Amino acid sequence: MSFLKRLHRRRLAGFSLAEILIAISILAIISLLILPRLFGKTEKARRTAALMDIESGLPGALDDFENDNGFYPTTEQGLKALVEKPNYGPPCRNWQGPYLKKKNFRDPWGNPYVYRLPGSHNQKGYDLFSLGADGKEGGEGINKDLGNWE
Repeated sequence: MSFLKRLHRRRLAGFSLAEILIAISILAIISLLILPRLFGKTEKARRTAALMDIESGLPGALDDFENDNGFYPTTEQGLKALVEKPNYGPPCRNWQGPYLKKKNFRDPWGNPYVYRLPGSHNQKGYDLFSLGADGKEGGEGINKDLGNWE
């Protein structure tokens, strides 16, 4: 049998089971080494994005609302008062909004930001916080709430 016929026959046969198992093993090892590092950076990036919203983006809009109306939105009016003039609660006679373009007040984990006036942490102001990775109030580590009182 000529060399070309043997080569052609080998190509038709495909990969052996051993070759496939070795390739899968190598991919699994690489995944085990890389994925934890990527996950850690992803969580850190989410926390940073949430803190940016809590410390600068949303408070600036809340301050603009307060400057125009003389008060911060009530808990019932919530953050929605930054994009739509509230038609309940204290009247917003000088509402000059929308104060923000975004209409979706969700943190990087997909949970809504929590706004309370008066706050339980900031009793003379408002509490603004993210429930963190677990979506539940409280928690520690990566599940710790991120708020404007820290």
